[in-house]
Amino acid sequence: MKVVIPAAGLGTRFLPATKSQPKEMLPVVDRPIIQYVVEEAVAAGADDILIVTGRGKRALEDHFDSNPELEALADRPEMQALDALSRKAKIHFVRQREPKGLADAIGLARHHTGSEPFGVLLGDTINVCDPPLLRQMWRHHERLGGTVLAVEPVPEEKVQDYGIVEGDEVEPGVVRCRRLIEKPGPGVTPSRLGITGAYVLTPEIYGAIDRTKPGFRGELQITDALQLLATSTAVYAATFRGTRYDIGDRYLWVRTNLEFAMREPDLARRLRPLLRELAAADPPPADS
Repeated sequence: MKVVIPAAGLGTRFLPATKSQPKEMLPVVDRPIIQYVVEEAVAAGADDILIVTGRGKRALEDHFDSNPELEALADRPEMQALDALSRKAKIHFVRQREPKGLADAIGLARHHTGSEPFGVLLGDTINVCDPPLLRQMWRHHERLGGTVLAVEPVPEEKVQDYGIVEGDEVEPGVVRCRRLIEKPGPGVTPSRLGITGAYVLTPEIYGAIDRTKPGFRGELQITDALQLLATSTAVYAATFRGTRYDIGDRYLWVRTNLEFAMREPDLARRLRPLLRELAAADPPPADS
């Protein structure tokens, strides 16, 4: 399976940290976000991965490159594990010259994926699922054909932050999309099914991207391209088993770090008294 990982975003919510460091390289405990994403892709069966980067993202390439001096350290098995990961799949890079949106970034993969269906995972989202999320979507694709995207119910107040799908349920947890709307305003749709950023796409997506006009923020939105695609071929949306960790802002990043740290016995033992102490402390002034 080929997997495309768009990782070209500017990371403006994390400035100034992301002025010289890609958001995808921010650590979650002891690994950068992008490593979790690549691990997830490999676990789903990926043997060929294309990461779409942008200006100032060279650190992503360096992370998966060989570093014999560090890999030779016998007391650093995590480096040996990273080297092993880099050998499990061919990892390629292509640069998005301008931040034109997710659909434009995915469009850069057309010569790499060719006539094959392929998976897409976002470079700033970690999915903890069993089986892996893309494997769940791929099974739907093998059974139903067409494009499949992962969705989850979102609170009403968060609908405006997502691409939202409307459709008719064809089996439990799977709908055939009739309408896909990027970040709808209040009252636009009764649906609460939000697109989470994991896809199995067929080659027809490239023609739809070519016909897509700039939308929200003047960018080419993959939701708009999928809406065009849905008028001529099957596009399915499926819920999934597992948990999605969106690293979209500072709070979500800190929360993800805490949740992942609490899974490690040594860190959990040391963090519990600290968290209790912080919870018991007087709250800081509102203007601090």
